[in-house]
Amino acid sequence: MAPTDTIIEQGLLAALDLAATRPWSELTLVEIATKAGLTLNDFHGIATRETLADAVDAHFDRAMSAESIATDDLPRERLFDVIMLRFEAMEDHRAGLKSLLRYRETQPSILLRLPAARAASARWALASAGLDDDSGAPLSLKVLAIAFVIARTERAWRKETSGDFALTMAALDTSLRAAEERMGWVSRFTGKSAAPKHEQEQEKDAPQNGATRE
Repeated sequence: MAPTDTIIEQGLLAALDLAATRPWSELTLVEIATKAGLTLNDFHGIATRETLADAVDAHFDRAMSAESIATDDLPRERLFDVIMLRFEAMEDHRAGLKSLLRYRETQPSILLRLPAARAASARWALASAGLDDDSGAPLSLKVLAIAFVIARTERAWRKETSGDFALTMAALDTSLRAAEERMGWVSRFTGKSAAPKHEQEQEKDAPQNGATRE
């Protein structure tokens, strides 16, 4: 039997392929297993159609750490880059994902678990951008802010029709700028610098008032 993570990933991708032409609610586990090249027994005690739906966020979150990000970019620019990687990965499965997301909106049990999934996505976005520390604001507050950014950007992504990510990028940029402004308020209130720790250290070590180092 394949490892659990492999079964879930293969099942999810197979289900997304099937859902590209049919509602997610009409899929059966037998046909998902067949499409994935697995047997129904492979899914026993591991996955159902609902648990596959739950796995979708974590699957596409991994795209955010698939490429290295320039650490000398502004925090907002780094977050823009890593979150766009997520939506670019989602684009190859647009039809199936839209079917899954419509299904998710009708399932109270899945919606109850969605905030935790959003928080996990936000934590990974911050980690992928090298911003998962407490500089500027507590990490828990930054997670809430970026979770909102991702949710808002996803709504824009669902409305795309041209394939150029214009709506997605505009929503992401606007949302990140708003989040950056809110983090600035927190920074002023707490007295913490909004810059990452290594940037704070560089600023501290820099010569002040025209002084030069010996």
